[in-house]
Amino acid sequence: MAYLLGVLIALVVLLGSIALHEVGHMVPAKRFGVCVSHYFVGFGPTLWSRTRGETEYGVKAIPLGGFVRLVGMYAPADAVGNPPARTWMGRLAADARDASAAEILPGEDHRAFYRLSTPKKLVVMLGGPVMNLLIAFVLLAIVLMGFGVPVTSTTLDSVSQCVIPPGDDADRACADSDQAAPGAAAGLRPGDTVLSWGGTPVSSWDELSTLIRATGAEPTDVVVERDGAQVDLSVTPVVAQRPAYDEDGAPVHDEDGTLVTVPVGFVGVSPTVQYRSATLGEVPGEVADRTWQTVSVVATLPARVVDLVQTTFGDGERGSDSIVGIVGVGRLAGEVASVQGEGIDWGLRLAMLLEMLAALNIALFVFNLIPLPPLDGGHVAAALWEGGKRQVARLRRLPRPGPFDSAKLVPLAYSVFVVLGRWGCCSCTRTSSTR
Repeated sequence: MAYLLGVLIALVVLLGSIALHEVGHMVPAKRFGVCVSHYFVGFGPTLWSRTRGETEYGVKAIPLGGFVRLVGMYAPADAVGNPPARTWMGRLAADARDASAAEILPGEDHRAFYRLSTPKKLVVMLGGPVMNLLIAFVLLAIVLMGFGVPVTSTTLDSVSQCVIPPGDDADRACADSDQAAPGAAAGLRPGDTVLSWGGTPVSSWDELSTLIRATGAEPTDVVVERDGAQVDLSVTPVVAQRPAYDEDGAPVHDEDGTLVTVPVGFVGVSPTVQYRSATLGEVPGEVADRTWQTVSVVATLPARVVDLVQTTFGDGERGSDSIVGIVGVGRLAGEVASVQGEGIDWGLRLAMLLEMLAALNIALFVFNLIPLPPLDGGHVAAALWEGGKRQVARLRRLPRPGPFDSAKLVPLAYSVFVVLGRWGCCSCTRTSSTR
């Protein structure tokens, strides 16, 4: 039941994200006078629809995306110089122009999308991705402010009885041959709160950990709070090989993938994890940080596409960090909702689920800005090209160029659509944008 509930929550939030994404396109388009003929969530057969004004709203059977149809997405042939259709790509472009022109009602050419100025086109096309970013902001705000941010404290969660060498099972029982851990030998106990190390007050685990690692094997005075009273202890760390960490706190590996270790002071204690409610002012920074991390991942998409082809048509195995589509998102949501473990309750599962869905919306925001049709970024690139040509012509005092013939990008859009379809992603466009 927990698994199914997680899948259901993910599906509802995903469909809501798709619906709001398309609202982000539709509202500014209507505001600028563009005729919006269709607004649908899903693809395939129509399950329900209702026409209000000039727009048909509805839900389709396959929840793999959605679309708004903006009348006149492509400039008609006469507006772009009646280019000949000598090749199959030219014929595809010509068919797209004809289909777009057929949607424009007599006397309403001024309401076609291609007639908009470049800034207005950018607002319409960016409205969808920005809506996904706003959704991510709201979901992360709920998690960070409502459930809290996990932080390590100077209160000890566990005190090791022996020094476990790197690479060994950290949970194994101590053997007679193992070296005794200094913390336990000095009398440190779980629940102790370390107040100072070597005369230096500490207020965070990072501070304490840095001091311990830099101490070496020197005897050190430690003050802890235990049962409301201060207790003075003396700890003599041992020098042990422990993982090296980079500036971001991640373990360092060499070129062969082997964990890099360095000799540091070791006591054998671990911190408790507490949850601190974030402030509203901390949320934008967290969203920006996660967005940048997503950009770094999206930059590796070409390599991931190659891996996807190899796993689909070859003998390659799919990695744990490979691309996932909607089915994969649902599976992950179910696993998050049904995960078991000490200290894991429904509140933590819900927070993890909302955080995952926030990450999904950030991914949709970044992914849709890729400058390829039929993604929103492809329409943004076309609008910028058109606007750039007009600005150059204005500076050179040349006649104003006509609209950019974006129908020429339709063959490329079909190719990208095939790749997206293989992923099972919810990002594509139909005479506008689909998500």
